[in-house]
Amino acid sequence: MEVIDDLPHRYQREDPLWIPTRDGTCLAARAWLPEGAERAPVPAILEYIPYRRRDGTVRRDTTMHPYFAGHGYAAIRVDLRGSGDSEGVLTDEYLEQELTDGEDVLKWLASQPWCDGSVGVIGISWGGFNGLQLAARQPPELKAIVTACSTDDRYADDVHYMGGCVLGDNLSWASTMFAINSLPPDPDVVGKRWYDMWQDRLKNSGFWLAKWMQHQHRDSYWKHGSVCEDFSRIQIPVMAASGWADGYSNAVFRLLNQLEVPRRGFVGPWSHKYPHMGEPGPAMDFLHECVRWWDQWLKGHDTGVTSEPMLNAWMQDSIPPTTRYRHRPGRWVGEPAWPSPGIQTRRFRFSGAKLVSVVSDGARPDKDAARSVQSPLTCGLFAGKWCSYAKGPDLAHDQREDDGGALTLDSDPLTETLEILGSPEVELELSADRPVAMVVARLSDVAPDDKATRVTYGLLNLTHRDSDENPAALEPGRRYTVSLKLNDIGHVFPIGHRLRVSLSTSYWPLAWPPPEAVRLTFYDRGSCLHLPRREAEERVGSHPLDRPVVGTAPEPVTMLEPVHNNWYVHRDLATDRSTLEVINDDGTFRVDDINLEVTRRSVERYSSVADDFDSIRGETEWTLGLRRDGWAIETYTRTIMTSDQDNFFLHGYLDAYEGERRIFSDCWDFTIPRDLV
Repeated sequence: MEVIDDLPHRYQREDPLWIPTRDGTCLAARAWLPEGAERAPVPAILEYIPYRRRDGTVRRDTTMHPYFAGHGYAAIRVDLRGSGDSEGVLTDEYLEQELTDGEDVLKWLASQPWCDGSVGVIGISWGGFNGLQLAARQPPELKAIVTACSTDDRYADDVHYMGGCVLGDNLSWASTMFAINSLPPDPDVVGKRWYDMWQDRLKNSGFWLAKWMQHQHRDSYWKHGSVCEDFSRIQIPVMAASGWADGYSNAVFRLLNQLEVPRRGFVGPWSHKYPHMGEPGPAMDFLHECVRWWDQWLKGHDTGVTSEPMLNAWMQDSIPPTTRYRHRPGRWVGEPAWPSPGIQTRRFRFSGAKLVSVVSDGARPDKDAARSVQSPLTCGLFAGKWCSYAKGPDLAHDQREDDGGALTLDSDPLTETLEILGSPEVELELSADRPVAMVVARLSDVAPDDKATRVTYGLLNLTHRDSDENPAALEPGRRYTVSLKLNDIGHVFPIGHRLRVSLSTSYWPLAWPPPEAVRLTFYDRGSCLHLPRREAEERVGSHPLDRPVVGTAPEPVTMLEPVHNNWYVHRDLATDRSTLEVINDDGTFRVDDINLEVTRRSVERYSSVADDFDSIRGETEWTLGLRRDGWAIETYTRTIMTSDQDNFFLHGYLDAYEGERRIFSDCWDFTIPRDLV
C-alpha cells in the first residue's frame, strides 16, 4: 500500500469522544474530523467493533479513517459496550443491546454540529455483520453501508456451523473473544475507575463457547441478526467485499442475488482482510472505491458506480499448492448482474473412479456402480483454516495429503481451458451405516505432475439434508439424494489439468467429526458434479481495479519482541496420536503515541488418537499483556473441548494479574448433549 499525505481536506483527531446511549452508558470513540466541518457539516462514516481502538485495531484504523476524513467525511471508530474503553460488559455477539446502542450512536452522530445528518457504516467481520444488521433495522440516519468479510446468515455461514457441522473455528473464535474480553480499559482514558470496570468484565462477560454449543440447530438465537431471514428489510445501498481465502465470500454472491437495492460486490484473492490490505495479493484500491460509494449515496454526486459491473471478481489462475501465497496470479473480471447470464452449467457424472463430461443433461450411467469410504480421523490435517487470516501457513496444503483418506474421482485431462465463477455443486446419491454422518466434498485442480490444489469445498451434516432447523437422523442402509453446494470460487483450469472430486467422512480439525466412525456408499447413477462455467473474454489491456493501492499511514509502533506464526503437524507413531499445533504470536510491540506495550500470544492444539472418536480434543491458550510506566496487566485464558458419542465437554479457565498479583481466577465446566451433530 502506498501511503499518501496529499489529501483534499485537512483533518484533526479527537480521542476520547464519548457517545451516550439511551440507558446512560457511554461508549468510547476516536474521531477524525475535517477542518471546518462545524461551519460546513459533512456526512459521517461509522465503524463499530469490539477490538479496542487504541491498542487492538489502531494500525488498521489509521490506514482508513484519516483517508475518509481527508476526503470530506467525519470518520468515527467506536468501541462496543464492554470493549476497549467503553462502559458496560460485552456478553455475546450481535445482541439486541449492541444494535440498540448502534442506533443511538447513529442518531448521536447525525445530531452533531459537524455532521450534515447522513451517516454510512463500514466494517469488516464483526463490523460488517452489524452494518448489515443495522441497515435491516432502517434507522433514518443510515444512508448506505460497506460490508467486508461478513455474512447474512449467522448459523450456516459463520464460524459456528457449516452445513450443520461444528467448525473448529467455533472453538478458536470463542477462545479469541474469551481472551479479548478479559482486558481492562485504559487508565489513561477512564481514570481510577478502570479497575472496577475490569472486575465487572472479568466476572460477567461469560463463557461464550457454551452458548454457541447449546444452539446446535438453526433456531431463534441464530435467526436474530441473520438478515437473510428477510432481505427486503434492507432498503439502502450496499457494497460488499470479501476474498476467496476468507470464510465469508459466499455472502457477497447472496447479497447481490437477493437484495433489491443498489449494490456492488468485490471478491479478490484475499484472506480475512480489508481489500486495501489484502493478502494474498494483489490488494485492491478499496478506499478509493469506498469514497466513490460514499460520494454517490451520502453526498449525491454521480460517481458512475451505478453503471459499472455489479460484481468484480479476481479470476484465479492455476497455481501449485502451498499453505501461504504472497500473490495469486489472475485477472479482474466483471459481471453486470448476479446471477450472471454469462454463467452456464457444465456437468460431470460419476463413473467408477472417473468424472465424465456430460453433453446431454439427461445422460445417466449404464451401471449403478457403488463405491464406499470410511475416512481416518487424520483426513483434514492439511485442510488449513476455515477462515484464513494470513497469519501463517493457514491455507490448504497439497490435497494428496488428505486424498489418501478419501474417495477420489478424476476427469480426463482437459482439452480446453475451463473457467468457473460461482458455486460448484455435487449431487450425491448415497447411503450411510450410521444415523449421524457428515460428507465432505473437495474440488481440486490436478496438474500434470499430480500436485493437487484445492479450489473449493463444502461440508454437510447429513442429518441436515432437508433442514438446519429440524434435522432428522439417517436410516442406515437407505439411499438418499442430497445436494451439496461448495463455496463460491473463481478459478481457471488450464488445458492438460484434471478435475478431482474428493469425498470423505471426516475433515478434522476444520470440522468436528460425527459421534462415531461412518461408512458412506456413493452410487454413480444419482451422483454428479455441476460447475458454473464462465465464457472467458479476451484479456486485453488493464482493468480499472489494477490501480496502485493507497491509504494513510498506519499508527507507528515499535517492535520489542518478534512475531512468530506457524502451523505444525505432529505424528506420534508410538501412540498413534496426531496433533495440529497452531502458533499465533504477535510478539510485543509499543504503540508509540500512547506509550503502551502490548503482548498477544495464542497456541491452539487439535488432536486425535488413531480412529478413536472419543479422543478428539481441541485446546487453546491465550496470553495477553498491557504495560505502561509501572502499570502491568496480564491475562491467561485456556479453553478445552472434547466429546464422546453423547456429549460435548467444555472447560474454560481465566486468570488475571495486576503486576505479580493474581487478582481474579475462575473456571467453567459444561456438559452439553449432542443433538444430531
